[in-house]
Amino acid sequence: MATTTATLVAPKSRKQATAGAPPRAKRRVEGVYYLFLLPSLILFTLCITLPAVIGIFFSFTNSIGFGDWKFVGFINYIAAFSDPAILQSYLFTFGFAAVTVIVVNVVAFLLAVGLTSRIRAKTALRTIFVIPMVISSIVIAFVFNFLFSNSLPAFGQAMGIGWLSESILANPDLAWIAIVIVTAWQAIPGTLLIYIAGLLSIPGEVYEAAAIDGAGHFAQLARITLPLVMGYVVINLILGFKGFLNAYDVIVGLTNGGPGTATRSIAMTIVTGFSSGDYAYQMANATIFFIITVAIALLQLTLTRGRNVL
Repeated sequence: MATTTATLVAPKSRKQATAGAPPRAKRRVEGVYYLFLLPSLILFTLCITLPAVIGIFFSFTNSIGFGDWKFVGFINYIAAFSDPAILQSYLFTFGFAAVTVIVVNVVAFLLAVGLTSRIRAKTALRTIFVIPMVISSIVIAFVFNFLFSNSLPAFGQAMGIGWLSESILANPDLAWIAIVIVTAWQAIPGTLLIYIAGLLSIPGEVYEAAAIDGAGHFAQLARITLPLVMGYVVINLILGFKGFLNAYDVIVGLTNGGPGTATRSIAMTIVTGFSSGDYAYQMANATIFFIITVAIALLQLTLTRGRNVL
């Protein structure tokens, strides 16, 4: 009787397996790609990189934007860190951005859940909710300025509501609420679209299995929907917060930084300084703000690395 002997061969390591393989040829990049890249690179350098470098250079001088100047070292930076007006603008901007990003994401997520459920005319409703995103920020601000300054006070007087009888834009303690409302009204559609994309990527079988196991709508939302769209939540939170730090148009149209300087953002402080002779000083402020936004961008890359959601 013939016997067959099986020989077991140990698997080779990756280094051993590729030792005898021919070297992989590197892909050669065609020169035409660099040719098409060159115009964009030149425009980016001339319009963004070069002005930024020049601005950072002048932040170490006493320049007022024209005329003679001389180096003053870090004096502008030291003064900026101890300037109450600048510190107030940072406090307002970060507080405003934190509150607004929470409001926007909560409302957008709840709307996305509703607009992806089994309701009638959800396509038409999605179109309606996206409209604020395509309207100019300054136009929206002026429209809401009229509402907060005229329509709402008239309504408050007619209904006998004391605190609503006057424009909240003139109240240093309430003006920021109007800015949050208007900014959120315009920012919700973009965040809503991202959440809708995330919710539509969840397989329906997951919800069917959960329903068979007896999970209710709230349990499905908390234990299935939220964990599966958490990548979208992180991206919306970071992108939204970083975007709201640059608030300018809506504030100009609503309060112009007032009453006093109660609602003056960092961007408004910088632009106002440029036009009032504090060019080098506010350029130092802009450099500080640039470093902060770069740090937030790096945080975004760290938190979103490996989340293939977009």
